[in-house]
Amino acid sequence: MGGFFLLGLAGNSVCLWLLWRHRDEDVNMSSVWECSRNDIASNLSVFVAAGAVALTGSGWPDMLVALALVALLLRSAWRVTRSALNELRAAH
Repeated sequence: MGGFFLLGLAGNSVCLWLLWRHRDEDVNMSSVWECSRNDIASNLSVFVAAGAVALTGSGWPDMLVALALVALLLRSAWRVTRSALNELRAAH
């Protein structure tokens, strides 16, 4: 599982690096950049949660990580939606 974690993290990191300079071009590139960043956060948080569950023997680390990811994903969704609405207003 650790090997797949590292492979996923490496792939998402390369994508994020390639998208870095394009993240402010338009709402589509911004959205793709946000998704890549969120994928890295998801990879890292699942790995940390798995370790915390193994150490504590409790399911609470999973719940806390899930709540943090929900907050991050909602924030990203809000930012992308707001950018899209701004582009629509500017087009009219």
